[in-house]
Amino acid sequence: MKQIKKEFKEKSGHDLAQICAKVALDTKAEEVVILDVRGLTTFTEYFVIMNGKSTRHVQALAEAIEGCLRSKRVKSSTAEGLQEGMWVLLDFDDVVVHVFYHEQRKFYDIEGLWSEAKQLEIEAA
Repeated sequence: MKQIKKEFKEKSGHDLAQICAKVALDTKAEEVVILDVRGLTTFTEYFVIMNGKSTRHVQALAEAIEGCLRSKRVKSSTAEGLQEGMWVLLDFDDVVVHVFYHEQRKFYDIEGLWSEAKQLEIEAA
């Protein structure tokens, strides 16, 4: 079994969330948000939420994020919804990435459900 690359072994959930957000922006994601849900839930530390312009764009965003982290040997334990491209969920344990088709994002309103979570700024590269 391959080990996580040394430089990524020490990355915190915050760092992985920032990496996911930057990859999303590089892949032209819209409305990228990082929510700090530490203390509000026990299953993860951060949500990275974004939307794509089409179902194909949603799939491409999810594949780009997963591919970037896989190249660093960080595997998602769960990837749901990739075939449909309406709402893709990538679970990297400390970070859960939600990639929505824009209409689905409005309907599910993750930011509203987790309104107590602190929204973080996406750091410059």
